[in-house]
Amino acid sequence: MIPVQNVYYMLSYAFHILKAQGYKNVATEQFDNVAELCAAILYKGVSNQLKRGLGREYIAETDTLSALRGKIDLTESIKTRTMLKKQMVCAYDDFSVNSYMNRIIKTTILLLLRADIKRSRKKELRKILTFFDDVDVLAIHSINWNLQYNRNNQSYRMLISVCYLVIKGLLQTKSEGYVNLMDFIDEQRMSRLYEKFILEYYRQEHPQLSANASQIAWQVDDDENTLLPIMQTDISLAKDEKVLIIEAKYYTRTTQEQYGIHTLHSGNLYQIFTYVKNKDSELKEKAHVVSGMLLYAKTDEDILLNNSYMMTGNEISVRTLDLGGHFDSIAKQLDEIAVEYFD
Repeated sequence: MIPVQNVYYMLSYAFHILKAQGYKNVATEQFDNVAELCAAILYKGVSNQLKRGLGREYIAETDTLSALRGKIDLTESIKTRTMLKKQMVCAYDDFSVNSYMNRIIKTTILLLLRADIKRSRKKELRKILTFFDDVDVLAIHSINWNLQYNRNNQSYRMLISVCYLVIKGLLQTKSEGYVNLMDFIDEQRMSRLYEKFILEYYRQEHPQLSANASQIAWQVDDDENTLLPIMQTDISLAKDEKVLIIEAKYYTRTTQEQYGIHTLHSGNLYQIFTYVKNKDSELKEKAHVVSGMLLYAKTDEDILLNNSYMMTGNEISVRTLDLGGHFDSIAKQLDEIAVEYFD
């Protein structure tokens, strides 16, 4: 089981804003579960946003008004006979705090108020909830998470990401009406956080390396690449002539098992092999060394992977990153990878 505090550190690297002054106290707190952690981050984040002012956007409204505003909906006015009351149906844009992002935040806060978190935490959330009186609540299962960010709403990116983790995790309802965070955020969402954390760790702690989630071009002989899938790496580290492609894998089970025999996930191995060989071919005109690594997160299994294979001239290794200890040990493991391959 991954300690809750380590989830905070992973979020801190994934979202730089959590390292800002306003979140320092969160880093020193002890949390009983992930719901407590997310509630604390959300409270701090929304409090900071309130100081800047809640984001507003133009919302299309239709209402029956005595004073004209916007465009008159003549058809609806005649149909409803509003003119008999000296009124007209008007369609107008209202610059309102009832934006979609604010609706997501309010919906998440209401869900957390029914979660298994401390009373003091709920009191904090109720305090900031009063600023959302004019904001509507969304249906949890139909929220559109495909949002566009710009300079005006960039400060919402981390808040919405935390809301996403909460809503996707707090869907296990207890009979008495409370909701309880599942044993952990599900595999798919934890996998995405795991990838982003590793990439941002190398960007921040090893600036001497070029760290990106880059794409690799298929090295075809006749320029025909129709229907070929995109090769999108999780983490690509480079320095001078050396390149290390890391595929971060977060699974409940690190290996696959058949007839009592454990082997690596074949699809993962085919993937990293394809990435490495195409990258190797891409750099054939210059001096280079391309290696690949499958970096599995160690969760509850006892299996620790530390294997290296030379495959037609390229080293492909399989490692386990233990997320169960103190965060210093996680950082040490990642640092050792950088030293081994680039120093």
